[in-house]
Amino acid sequence: MARGNNRADIFNCNEDYQYYLTKFTEYKQDHPFDLYHYCLMTNHIHLTIKTKNETGFSRFMKRLNLAYYHYFHRNYGFTGYFWQGRFKSQLINSDPYFIQCGKYIELNPVRAGIVELPESYCWSSYTFYAKGEANKLLTPDIFYEEMGQDDKERMKNYQKLVIDDSVADSLHGKNVLAIGSKQFIDAAKRKLDYHIKHSDAPYRQK
Repeated sequence: MARGNNRADIFNCNEDYQYYLTKFTEYKQDHPFDLYHYCLMTNHIHLTIKTKNETGFSRFMKRLNLAYYHYFHRNYGFTGYFWQGRFKSQLINSDPYFIQCGKYIELNPVRAGIVELPESYCWSSYTFYAKGEANKLLTPDIFYEEMGQDDKERMKNYQKLVIDDSVADSLHGKNVLAIGSKQFIDAAKRKLDYHIKHSDAPYRQK
């Protein structure tokens, strides 16, 4: 996640969102990684990714955020700190929590009251999974294939996907978060010098 400094808006119009995605696409070719889910909000950005090289992704984000800062400065005369520090990361286990987190990200515009339905928001990955819209930026979620026998069934099931309250609540935590099984959380605690919250509720469908 990356956020505007002091929660200030970083996108003011459709052209701003589009410029960010254009640069995202351009720089991603030089620093390959898998992007599974994303949502660009007015004052912050959510990405669900799998890095091929941690250093390479950090360079990608630094390059992207700097390019967008210069764009914003040219168009709005902005000066000062634009981003609220370095981008922040959370850990996700390679299990169904992964798709849970993606769905949570794509529901941001609904929770914020910007739209009533996630498909009405064009700056997220939701329509790629729920409507089958092409998006060259994305690598299909590693668990999306398991949601049905064909694309039609997978899209239908994705639309029905409901985030478990305990998972959603855990994502609001201020500490570094790892989502996954107890075994995964314990391993992450041993590796990282952070307090890590634990959520082990599986996703469910209506």
